[in-house]
Amino acid sequence: MAIPKMADGGRVLIIGAGGRMGAALARQFGHTRSVLGWKRADLDISKPALVREAVRRQDFTTVIYTAGTTNVDRCEEYPEESHATNTETPRVLAEVCREKGARLIHVSTDYVFDGNSPALRKETDLAEPICKYGLHKLEGEHAVLDVSPGFLVLRVSWLFGPDRKSFVDMILERALEHDRVEAIADKVSSPTYSIDLAQWIEPMVDDQRYHGLLHLSNAGATSWREYGQKCLDIASELGLPLKTHTVHGVSRKDFPTFKAQRPEYTAFDTTKFRQLSGTEPRSWEDALQEYLREHVVGELSSKLAAAAGT
Repeated sequence: MAIPKMADGGRVLIIGAGGRMGAALARQFGHTRSVLGWKRADLDISKPALVREAVRRQDFTTVIYTAGTTNVDRCEEYPEESHATNTETPRVLAEVCREKGARLIHVSTDYVFDGNSPALRKETDLAEPICKYGLHKLEGEHAVLDVSPGFLVLRVSWLFGPDRKSFVDMILERALEHDRVEAIADKVSSPTYSIDLAQWIEPMVDDQRYHGLLHLSNAGATSWREYGQKCLDIASELGLPLKTHTVHGVSRKDFPTFKAQRPEYTAFDTTKFRQLSGTEPRSWEDALQEYLREHVVGELSSKLAAAAGT
């Protein structure tokens, strides 16, 4: 998917442009840069050798890798695929970017932490993943920074926003259709709004001060249950006809279908980002309210009205 735009800020190749983050980045960058966005159909990221050849043929100044196998249970069930997309392909991209003298921004996850202590996670904290997804993402971080410590690895958590459904959209749909809604109460992290994230990342493309590891999220920490409850509270205030206004808490242990362990507490300390950028991320609650008001509630209300009229 080529997006022809002004080329003042160089050409950026976004791998994963069909996802929530990649699409937000393409929109944000499109006014000042030439953007080439690849979706899953454009590149098989599970085949690192093919990735190497495909990327080598392109002309770019920056690669942003927002893709990978992100289904945590799938990574546990298919570790070879997870290792290829989350470890080996990032290594290949780093090597090609080094060859071309280009910049690489690689996106990682809060799942690199074991989550055993209730403290905000800093970039300097020891990463000890407890599942294959977290392990392979951590190995991908090491692979990228071993090629060049000047590259940038962004750890991002609990992403929500337009372009693809997230927990936010699913919890609202359930509350519109069912009298009881549940969410996990013993897992805590920091929600991140894709539109905010894209705005934060744009200056990092050209600013070499941003290198190594960096944690990015909206301010605050919450459990899935609290997060879901806030979604329903806002949606109710905005007039959605919910069937339930309460999210009931359940434990991770109540989900026997989970194949992979999930870390309990992985909320981020974003001090490093705030010091580098001079930016204070707004709270996840404020970002969530904007997302629901501007991107979700109107569309859901229209669908409900259309269904009622048929």
